[in-house]
Amino acid sequence: MSRMRRTRDSVERLVSAARSRAASTAENGPTDGTPDGVARVEALVVEQMLGTHPRRHRGLDKAAQLQLSLTYRELIAAGRPLPSFEDAEMRFYSQNGEDGIVQLLLAAVGTETRRTVEICAGDGVECNSANLIVTHGWTGLLVDGGDELVTRGRRFYEDGAETWYWPPVLLQSWVTRDNINKLVQDAGFDGDVDVLTIDLDGVDYWIWEALDCLRSRIVIVEYNAGWGPEEAMTVPYSDSFAWEKGSQYFGASLGAMIKLAEHKGYRFVGTNSYGFNAFFVREDLGLPALPTADPRDSFRHPATARSMERLDAVRDREWVRV
Repeated sequence: MSRMRRTRDSVERLVSAARSRAASTAENGPTDGTPDGVARVEALVVEQMLGTHPRRHRGLDKAAQLQLSLTYRELIAAGRPLPSFEDAEMRFYSQNGEDGIVQLLLAAVGTETRRTVEICAGDGVECNSANLIVTHGWTGLLVDGGDELVTRGRRFYEDGAETWYWPPVLLQSWVTRDNINKLVQDAGFDGDVDVLTIDLDGVDYWIWEALDCLRSRIVIVEYNAGWGPEEAMTVPYSDSFAWEKGSQYFGASLGAMIKLAEHKGYRFVGTNSYGFNAFFVREDLGLPALPTADPRDSFRHPATARSMERLDAVRDREWVRV
């Protein structure tokens, strides 16, 4: 979700500044009495915070996540309730708490292929698939329209200690409903996958509607919280739709996504706290541990109220009721 990447951009600027300082110090010597190595350490620390340093040792991350998955499975086996999505949220690579929610869902529905597909994954580092690929050895297809983003992602995975031997497929392409199935098929990711994410900041509804060459155990779709829990609305389809930064004119409502999910054989199980990513599981999986959620419960955070207020500025623009 590009409009939420301001924090990441700020941290990347810190990384860039620290690297520049290190290069200048190496060439000209320190100008402020700072030892040469300090600037490089600053850059490494920021990369560690961001989780982007490709040779960071992630063994403890994996061990903790595996133990947590076992705990979730023990709760399910004992017939006890799982934590709420809010409590399960954790961020390793995802923008917010999606990594933790995915761990919870996978404990409930299981894995079959250990394959993940993400449509509009940015650089493939800050996304819902990266933790599965880097920490757990999954194979993945990461698609984005940004050439520089895809190039940066390829460097990250090709230089990663855990991923250099078998990096994910990073594909640069503008995604439309006419090409989405061919993109997935040509990359060899049609058929069964375990996790699918669609995050276009725009015509997400229409892309998911058109995507029929794969079937996933879990689907994560961005939605527009501005319409509240019941309205089934989406922006009209356009091959060239591009989100206007800062605008609430994008995507589809939660109600629209739920209707589409039910048509495609999925049930709604919840959202992230801030109200922009909805989670669905295949209708035959995860019961009774993952009951169908009430969409009204996804509008408790103040961020969703702000989205509804911002919708007033674009309510009169073209929308489609589905």
